[in-house]
Amino acid sequence: MANALVTGITGQDGSYLAEFLLAKGYTVYGVVRRASTENFERIEHIKHEINFLQSDLLDQLSLIHAVEESRPTEVYNLAAQSFVPTSWVQPVLTGEFTGLGVTKILEAIRLVDKKIRFYQASSSEMFGKAAEVPQTEKTPFYPRSPYGAAKVYGHWMTVNYRESFGIHAASGILFNHESPRRGKEFVSRKITDAVARIKTGKLDKLRLGNLDARRDWGYAGDYVRAMWLMLQQDEALDYVIATGRQHTVRELARIAFARVGLDYERYVEVDPKFFRPAEVDSLLGDCTLAHRNLGWQPQVSFEELIHMMVDADLERHQNMG
Repeated sequence: MANALVTGITGQDGSYLAEFLLAKGYTVYGVVRRASTENFERIEHIKHEINFLQSDLLDQLSLIHAVEESRPTEVYNLAAQSFVPTSWVQPVLTGEFTGLGVTKILEAIRLVDKKIRFYQASSSEMFGKAAEVPQTEKTPFYPRSPYGAAKVYGHWMTVNYRESFGIHAASGILFNHESPRRGKEFVSRKITDAVARIKTGKLDKLRLGNLDARRDWGYAGDYVRAMWLMLQQDEALDYVIATGRQHTVRELARIAFARVGLDYERYVEVDPKFFRPAEVDSLLGDCTLAHRNLGWQPQVSFEELIHMMVDADLERHQNMG
C-alpha cells in the first residue's frame, strides 16, 4: 500500500490530487496548519478518508515529524502563498513559504528517508518576461513578481537535492490551471463568479485589469494526473504541463458571459488598480516532453472548462437565493 503526504491539501490542486490518489488506493496524509478557523470546503466530501497532520512550511521540525509519522512513498508539495498580487504586498512571507518552505521539505526527506519520491509544484510564472514562445523545460527563467522569484528558488533547490543527494525529485512547471474550486481572487474564477452574480441580479459590473494578457489555461483535474505520472517514472525530470493553446482574459470573459446569454462588453470595466507592477503579457507552454515520456494529454478544453466553472457558480448562487 502506497502512502502519500500532500501539503496544500485544502487548496484547489490538493483536493483534486487527494481524490485521484484515494481512487488509486493510496493512504493519503494531508498537512494542515493550525488555524483558528478551518477551511475544508474543497475536501469536505473526502475529509473522512484523509489522515491530517498539523505542520507548517515555516517550521522545519514539524515537517520532519510529519514525514516520520506518515512514512510516505511520495510527497507532493502543493502549498505556497500563490496569489501574485499578494506576493507584492507580502514579499518576505511569500519567499519563506513558496521558496524556503521547499528546502525544508526536501531537508525532511533527506533526513528521514532519501527513497521518498518528491513532487514540487513549480509555475509558469517563473518564465515571467518570457525569452521565447512557447516556453519549454529549457526556456530561461525571468520572474516578474516575488511569487515567481520564490518559485524559481524552490525549483532550483529541487534540482539540487536531486543531483546532490540522489532523491527522486521532480518539478511540474504547471501553466495556469483552473476549476470550480479555484480561489475567487484568481481572474478566471473572479470572472465566472461575477457572471453568476450578474445573471442572478446580485452584481452590476465586473472590474478587471489587463484584458489583453494571454495565458495557457487548463483544467486542474487534468494537471494533478500529470503530477502523479512524474513520480511513477524511473528517472526524475522536470516537465512543462500545459495545453499548448493561448487565450486572452478578454476571450475568457466573452465565453463566460456568453454561457448565460450575456454580452461581456456591457458589464466589464477596466480598472487600473488591477494591473500588476510588472506585467506578464504572454505565457504559452510546450509540453512535448510530457506527451512523450508520461503519455499525458489534457482532456478538458478551454471552452469546456469555462462552461464548467460558470455552471457551478451559477448553481451555487441560485441555491443561495
